[in-house]
Amino acid sequence: MKTYEEINQKIRKGEAVVVTAEEIIDIVEKKGIKKAAKEVDVVTTGTFAPMCSSGAFINFKNSKPKIKAQKAWLNGVNAYAGLAASDIYIGATELSDEDLLNKVFPGSFKYGGGHVIEDLVAGKQIKLKAISYGTDCYPKKEIETVIDIKSINQAILTNPRNAYQNYNVAINKYSDRTIYTYMGILRPKIGNANYCSAGQLSPLLNDPFYKTIGIGTKIFLGGGEGFVYWEGTQHDPSVKRGTNGVVISPAGTIAVVGDLKGMSPEWLKGTSITGYGASLTVGIGIPIPILNEDIAKYTAVKDEDIYTQIIDYSKDYPNGINKSYGEVNYKQLRSGYIEVEGVKVPTGGLSSYEKAREVAEILKQRIKKGRFELTKPVKSLSSGE
Repeated sequence: MKTYEEINQKIRKGEAVVVTAEEIIDIVEKKGIKKAAKEVDVVTTGTFAPMCSSGAFINFKNSKPKIKAQKAWLNGVNAYAGLAASDIYIGATELSDEDLLNKVFPGSFKYGGGHVIEDLVAGKQIKLKAISYGTDCYPKKEIETVIDIKSINQAILTNPRNAYQNYNVAINKYSDRTIYTYMGILRPKIGNANYCSAGQLSPLLNDPFYKTIGIGTKIFLGGGEGFVYWEGTQHDPSVKRGTNGVVISPAGTIAVVGDLKGMSPEWLKGTSITGYGASLTVGIGIPIPILNEDIAKYTAVKDEDIYTQIIDYSKDYPNGINKSYGEVNYKQLRSGYIEVEGVKVPTGGLSSYEKAREVAEILKQRIKKGRFELTKPVKSLSSGE
């Protein structure tokens, strides 16, 4: 048994043994769970994938005379302004007015909220437009100005649902045409299969019952630091699990927050999804303290032991039908092909495994160098246990 404080003391002294979620697999296979749990202090995880339920609160410096923004746009993308006078929220999937007016299906959406966030983090100038009805204390009715990450008061990445614990494999079973979804382009008659998870590197798959990941957990977020501030929307830990405790369909999620001014455009990428819309690809890494043997066992999970469901996105999913057309593991998915109804089908991943590996390695090095300590959750996520 170890404690957070014991591990943090080792981090401060430069003595902590930190490995990635890939590396712990080999350690457990060679030394066993008992020795691995004793020797390893922290396992780092990572994921880098489109996370549509993302966005940022921005507080711009008010004009003279002042304005109470009721409608606002950032680079032509609508931002929600139903807050205080100079607070706005830009959602990752909001589209620019130009894209909405000129959309040619199934065209590519060129620019949305996710792109605004990336440009802001990259230090680019952003055109701000706001209108108001005017009040005695906020008399100005319209402003058009330019802001950047340095000139605004606060920019807070606030994502209500990220880092999904497992996700569907998407196919187009019934349609005789190509369809365009948030899971990418799906060719007719099961012409391909798309998935979106880092598998054995993914944070919540390494902590299936949320023993260490909870409210207050400090994380790698968008290249900087952030925190889990609540369970994410659509968090559902009650789904069926395998014998290893790992969920076999979409389950847990986390809500995360962090200072956008400390983040990097390398790890926050505005993303255009052909025929569907815009999103934000987010890099998230979460350290898992090895407090006991059970936690060590969970972090040693392998791609071949993580299963998920094949779901039709042409008819079933749009109509709320949750029917599985097979169960596959992530080793099969990452091989490039799976078998669906006796047919060999090519696979494609929306989540970058290589970038997830890089996130886990960066976080590992920050901890080893004493630049990142662990935080004990102040409240656990609901686990369904």
